[in-house]
Amino acid sequence: MTAETSGISPYRRAMTAPEDRRLSPYTGWTRGHWTALADRMLAAVAPYRSPGGARIELPGPASRNGRFSDGLEGFARTFLIAGFRIAGEGGADPGGHLEHYARGLAAGTDPASPEAWPRPDELGQSKVEAASIALVLQLTRPWLWDRLDDPVRERVVAWLATVVGQPYPPINWVWFRIVVESFLREAGGPWSAADVEEDLAVHASLRRPGGWLSDGDERAYDHYTGWALHLYPLLWTHLFDVTGSLCPGELRHRWAADLRDYLDDAVRLVGADGSPLMQGRSLVYRFAAAAPFWVGALTGTSRLAPGLTRRVAGGMVRHFAGRGAFEPAGLLSLGWHHAWPALRQAYSGPGSPYWAAKGLLGLALPAHHPVWTDVEEPLPIETGDVARVVAAPGWLVSGRRRDGIALVVNHGTDHARPGDQRSDAPLYARLGYSTATVPPLGSVPDNTVVVLDADGRASHRAGFSTCYAVELPGGVLAAASRGRVRWVDTTGDDAPDHGSGRSGPVVPGPVLTVVSVVRQGVEIRLVRLGAADARVRSLRLSGWPVAAARPVVTRTGGSATAETAQLRSVLRNLRGFTTADVAVEAGTSPLGERTAIPFLTTDGPPAPGDVLAAVVVLDRGGAGDPDPSLTTAGDRVTLTWSDGLITEVTAPSP
Repeated sequence: MTAETSGISPYRRAMTAPEDRRLSPYTGWTRGHWTALADRMLAAVAPYRSPGGARIELPGPASRNGRFSDGLEGFARTFLIAGFRIAGEGGADPGGHLEHYARGLAAGTDPASPEAWPRPDELGQSKVEAASIALVLQLTRPWLWDRLDDPVRERVVAWLATVVGQPYPPINWVWFRIVVESFLREAGGPWSAADVEEDLAVHASLRRPGGWLSDGDERAYDHYTGWALHLYPLLWTHLFDVTGSLCPGELRHRWAADLRDYLDDAVRLVGADGSPLMQGRSLVYRFAAAAPFWVGALTGTSRLAPGLTRRVAGGMVRHFAGRGAFEPAGLLSLGWHHAWPALRQAYSGPGSPYWAAKGLLGLALPAHHPVWTDVEEPLPIETGDVARVVAAPGWLVSGRRRDGIALVVNHGTDHARPGDQRSDAPLYARLGYSTATVPPLGSVPDNTVVVLDADGRASHRAGFSTCYAVELPGGVLAAASRGRVRWVDTTGDDAPDHGSGRSGPVVPGPVLTVVSVVRQGVEIRLVRLGAADARVRSLRLSGWPVAAARPVVTRTGGSATAETAQLRSVLRNLRGFTTADVAVEAGTSPLGERTAIPFLTTDGPPAPGDVLAAVVVLDRGGAGDPDPSLTTAGDRVTLTWSDGLITEVTAPSP
């Protein structure tokens, strides 16, 4: 039995056909399971359709944009599911989905209708949803758009055309305008070549090495790279007549190369249980993280084998379907495996999670496509250990086959700019993220090195500078970052957000250098503090958070351990720390009611420039290798591993 066959919900058992372990040895899923899921998702939202069909008004708290916007969001995002489903069937629509959405288009774009949608020039969120509507209208054009009455088409064009000339933030949003105006261009409506040119220039400014894209000029590396910034460009050239006109041929080739490189990294950021990396904002979109893999298959640009594409995408979708994401009524909630309101952000409404529909894009591929007919192939973490440096986000990607957990050690991502003075964003600025843990909302932040002041307040490090991220002999990865820490008073910020830093009065602190050396999934974390500062009481280093429904087993002494039935987090002092403990809190994580975080502290302020060190482990339990020995000479640190391998790294002076 694989990890994916355990814990399958009654909902999933009731709606899925028998597994096919010959064709799909890892997930058991065939295309029939995908179509059944899509049909069930559409059926589940049907009772919440407004009388005219323009809104899908799902239960739950309204977003900051209000109920009318949320109803449009429910319409547009579930429209993606219907569009992918029908396109893959060559227009066959036995469920009559297009009829429902055609009624909604007529009512939503009628200014006289009580269900009229807020226009994109009236409300920013409508700019987002307009792109989903335009994309599906293009994808299903012969079966929907071409059959709409002329007055309805005229109203749809008029509603979409309000995007022309409108300001869009210079992030992934520029693709919403490109998609809408490209549809208008082919539908004979108004559009602006200047808008498209401006938006393509923004996209070009977001490109980073190795096929990665930052969602803005901050160091914002997250799933938006895949489910937005890599999704739309190649779909645009695939669905619209733009190559050679709006899109030069060489630009499409560049995007294809970027996607190939990105997918080579992204496939290593998925755990053996199908979980994507729990990092970055909008995690309520869940298996939307599968979208870039499907784009690679749909456009023929991926280097990944078709069977691997289905395995990684299917693993993600099944991960959530089998862990309660659709319980109890078949609806996607605002949460992760289950509803967890604290994971929502101000722009999140009840329909927001249905951007997960992007992860169903593969349904637009016909049943005879190799991605459905080839035998599933294993993930990289299922065939061996993973060790890779991803330069753009400053990540050391690591994973052991025996654990099946993909993790990153982070020295380059913080959703900030160098020198920023905000507090740390929990979903960006932690030193580590994985497919088995998520930063909790408790009083002791996980995966940090913080300076504690006389009142016990922890410092923040967002705005740091990356010193290096390299691969060394023997499969060793190393990275370092450095910056002046600060204490930020956020008590006046009444809008905390798990996905962004917060502002407030700042008290500057000393310069802090952190170095990570990773081998076979184990991190050696080195720390150096700068010049003496009277405000410094001590230094604290925390490890991986583990969560469970039941109390977590903890052990302290010379080390600190937190352990559940599935996970173990361990911290061991190598040099300079005097106290080991575990913080245990309740209700702070979407992964379980109880959360535990091991941490080490110093007895008083460390001497300026001294190297402190700890072993940081996240695994499934079992015996581990002996810790390496450590020596220092100025900025040079030498680690001698138990098998005799010697690794030398630089710990830059603070």
